[in-house]
Amino acid sequence: MTVSDVKKIGYDIIGDVHGCAFTLVKLLEKLGYRDFNGVYQHPMRKVLFVGDILDRGPHIREAITLVKAMVDAGVAECVMGNHEYNALGYHLWLPNQQRYLRDHTPRNHRLLSATLEQYKKHPHEWEQVLAWIQERPLFLNLPQCRVVHACWDSDLIYTYECNYGGSHVSRDFLIESGEESSFAYLFMDRLTRGTDITLPPGIEVVGRDGFSRKQFRTKFWSSEPQTYADVVFQPDPLPTYLMNTPLSKAEKKCLLHYSEQELPVFVGHYWLTGIPAPLTPNVACLDYSAVKYGRLVAYRFDGEAVLSPDKFVSVVVDMKSDVGH
Repeated sequence: MTVSDVKKIGYDIIGDVHGCAFTLVKLLEKLGYRDFNGVYQHPMRKVLFVGDILDRGPHIREAITLVKAMVDAGVAECVMGNHEYNALGYHLWLPNQQRYLRDHTPRNHRLLSATLEQYKKHPHEWEQVLAWIQERPLFLNLPQCRVVHACWDSDLIYTYECNYGGSHVSRDFLIESGEESSFAYLFMDRLTRGTDITLPPGIEVVGRDGFSRKQFRTKFWSSEPQTYADVVFQPDPLPTYLMNTPLSKAEKKCLLHYSEQELPVFVGHYWLTGIPAPLTPNVACLDYSAVKYGRLVAYRFDGEAVLSPDKFVSVVVDMKSDVGH
């Protein structure tokens, strides 16, 4: 099977796993995949993971082993999420700046701590995993659908394809992304973290993860938004008094709009809750907070131009087997 052969096979696109390995097995089995010689596979379908396989959860090493085996066998692909990018950056030294791409701050260490702990006795295996992560594409631009971790920015992706070819990044490109004024920084940040708006001066929002933020995540598909309420898209709501704040001309200029005439696109990243459903006729988020006792979600894609709620398949995380941190 090849990733581009959607006419012959179907795609099962799976959201953020975050170390919920046993729930992933349940979802794969619910989708009809079976373990053959250590690799979960289906005779007529292929899995596309939206990234964020590692961090947070209790069975990170098992999840990566499972996903890596599927990818290496050619029965799955996995795009790079922000947590994979962070893991690379935590270990990547920037010689010109004499620092790591991701500084070893308490915050960055906390994000990666569960992963590092679970690989503590397997340093050689962790080095192999890091090499494998760097080989992952940032996006999948397929004939009938698209997959990216957080945001499909057509202009950035077109520029990258023209100047660099393909959808993979080199070590030199990752090093370049350490410079905030560079194209590499914008490209990596936009595709793995999405778009955001800076809050008014003096205002910060503390999320459920305990981190204080001066920005909020925004939709990349809003059509003619006028206020913060029209674009905010994150698990932690903005204070009520901010919701009707008018968007400035500069803020509107920074926003994206993924047209309903574009191919269906699948993302993760956003910590949704509730019953899985399309966000628009051609945009679906598959991150339903699995590691926070939510759902691990897949979409069964068979080439349709308009996404259907009936194509979502999910498994509620069992706290006895996969307990989030």
